[in-house]
Amino acid sequence: MRLGIVGGTGKLGSGLARHWAAAGHGIAIGSRDAAKARLHAEGFARNGLLVTGGDNAWAAGEGEVVVLTVPYEAHEETLRAIAGSVAGKVLVDTTVPLKPPKVSRVHLPAGRAAALETQAMVGASTPVVAAFHHVSAAHLADPALALKCDVLVASDDARAKALVIGLARDLGLRGLDAGPLVNAIALESLTPVLIHLNRVYKSDGAGVVFTDLTNADPQ
Repeated sequence: MRLGIVGGTGKLGSGLARHWAAAGHGIAIGSRDAAKARLHAEGFARNGLLVTGGDNAWAAGEGEVVVLTVPYEAHEETLRAIAGSVAGKVLVDTTVPLKPPKVSRVHLPAGRAAALETQAMVGASTPVVAAFHHVSAAHLADPALALKCDVLVASDDARAKALVIGLARDLGLRGLDAGPLVNAIALESLTPVLIHLNRVYKSDGAGVVFTDLTNADPQ
């Protein structure tokens, strides 16, 4: 599958790109700076990974599925830039509405969740999926490190949700059906808690694992 990663030169986007490319997906990484994205992609390509780069709108246009991995302060501007390129596609939103400098405190945006704001902006014909908020970017950056966490996946579109659960599996993780898109409020709000745990317990990769889900796909 061809995946377009918007904001793909950042820590999370870059880490997802590396692992999905290693799993056999073609990756288009985007940035506001197309030259930066192309240079970043060349580094992956030298390691035999099928990754190309360009600006964010280009990456969104290239992807069969588009993954949005930008900070919340760039969220609205980026969505406006890629809106035409994502129409009718599955759009995965990983955004967490953090409010610096107090990033270990829950902050609900005007639209209650970044993913809900995304769905309102792109319209019903473009299914939005909230996912990958709790995967450690630091762990993704280390190709030798086994990833350990569950991926909560919320969407109002059952087909899109199943597709993203499969993409979580391609990372070696267990994707879990977390219900409708409104539940993105809870998914996004858990990330500041994980940031707090990382600080208190001097970790860089606190995640979540759910127990007693006997019918869920194993990791």
